[in-house]
Amino acid sequence: MVEVPPTEFFIQGITKSGKKFRPSDWSERLAGVLSCFGPGARGPNARLQYSLYVRPTLLGDLKCVILDSRLRDIEPMAFDFVMNFARDNDLVVTEACELPPEHGTQKGSARYQGRPDE
Repeated sequence: MVEVPPTEFFIQGITKSGKKFRPSDWSERLAGVLSCFGPGARGPNARLQYSLYVRPTLLGDLKCVILDSRLRDIEPMAFDFVMNFARDNDLVVTEACELPPEHGTQKGSARYQGRPDE
């Protein structure tokens, strides 16, 4: 049986009517709801970390949240919470497959690593 790669949902900071979603830190706030302290983190060096399944990002100048479909299997209520947030706020959601690490866009090319093209 072939393993199907998980999909990711890109929740974009723009409404279906084309308006930019506010507040400007909405993606960090939404991802922050599902963040946790890093494994074994305690004391003054403890830092919050975004979940691997819900993380803020920028696509150009557009704030987005990437929601990994595997969260649905791990914690369905958390997955529904994020998707309902997008639906309730009329945000554009795009589903895409996750690219494997060996895919060309995931590798660092010479140009992006500060080396001249060969």
